[in-house]
Amino acid sequence: MKPFLKKSLFAITFQLLVASLLFSQTNESWQASKETVERLSKNQTEFNYYEEKVPAYTLPDALTTIKGQKITSKKEWEKLRRPELLELFTTQVYGRVPNTPYKTEFKIIKEDPNAMNGTATLKLVDIIISANAKSLTIHLGLFTPNKIKQPVPAFLLVCNRPPAENIDFTREKKSEFWPAEEVIARGYAVAAFYNGDVDPDKHDDFQDGIHALLDTKRNAESWGTLAAWAWGASRCLDYLETDKAIAADKVAVIGHSRGGKTALWAGATDERFAMICSNEAGCGGTSLARRKYGESIDRINKAFPHWFCTNYKNYSNRENEMPFDMHQLMALIAPRALYVAAASDDLWADPKGQYLALYHSLPAYQLYDKNTRLPEAMPPLNTPVRNGQVAYHVRDGAHNLTLKDWNFYMDHADVVLKKGK
Repeated sequence: MKPFLKKSLFAITFQLLVASLLFSQTNESWQASKETVERLSKNQTEFNYYEEKVPAYTLPDALTTIKGQKITSKKEWEKLRRPELLELFTTQVYGRVPNTPYKTEFKIIKEDPNAMNGTATLKLVDIIISANAKSLTIHLGLFTPNKIKQPVPAFLLVCNRPPAENIDFTREKKSEFWPAEEVIARGYAVAAFYNGDVDPDKHDDFQDGIHALLDTKRNAESWGTLAAWAWGASRCLDYLETDKAIAADKVAVIGHSRGGKTALWAGATDERFAMICSNEAGCGGTSLARRKYGESIDRINKAFPHWFCTNYKNYSNRENEMPFDMHQLMALIAPRALYVAAASDDLWADPKGQYLALYHSLPAYQLYDKNTRLPEAMPPLNTPVRNGQVAYHVRDGAHNLTLKDWNFYMDHADVVLKKGK
């Protein structure tokens, strides 16, 4: 064989080998990096980041009632099991909203049909809640695309960060946390409200925010701050239902971290939300508590006792005694669209535990579509896995809501919210 042919064959073989290795690596199931695990574990023993130290556990079945009845149809799910689970998470985790009567008023404070260089219309809406001679205002900002005339699907962000830097409605300051221009360009409306408008995120005796209007006598089942923020998201949806530019039956609620927990509970309690995007919600939201990986129930109850109802403290360091886990919370979203996301460096929120929670919620989705499936193994990094209404990704990087996350969410929304358009 001629020398140049030998070199060419060697080069081709080498390239094929490299390509094969790269393909194999990029299609491997995600695992936490050893460096990150060691860094987070250094000089502390309270929180576990080692997969081999995750204890054996048995999850409560999403489709078996408290009395032991196995649910086999969506009719039984909707009549028996779903209400049972919703009550369980209400009384044991997030708390019950009081039945105090209130009034809601919408005021359009500003309307600009030439926002974003003429590509969008901006509306600033004050949502005024009144009760017991007191009032509270939620400031909602909404951009709708000008190039689309029929009602469009919308994303509603629960913003848990300083609004001036993250949801600036003037667009003088832009943030990937709320990439309004990119969402408009994809053909969606995009709205946001600051969670602090509804209830301040602080340890208190629930004497301010919406609690000052609606609370009467508090007990162990009374709602915490997460439930208050979720309630606020529903009031924003109340307005969106009145706006003719919005397809009210195609609104996605999205949140990050504590906002991700809020979005999940908003979707569980308000079935008007067509899609729920829970970004890196972790403990008390999307990760399985029984894995005891990263943040624990004991720690979150000590650091943020106001987020939950008092009963949730009963499960601090007693995860295996819970009659529930977060896969059952996700099951409450069925059959609507649910997207759960994690970040590779955010082991505090347990990316694997978040994926497994979604995976174990699928029996509820299969009552509506038996073909809904996800692989038991996690997907590779930056590779969303989607099937039917459910989706998941683990993104490279730290705890954050980024444009990459948003693009993955919009890719899924293109399928589940825009179908039939």
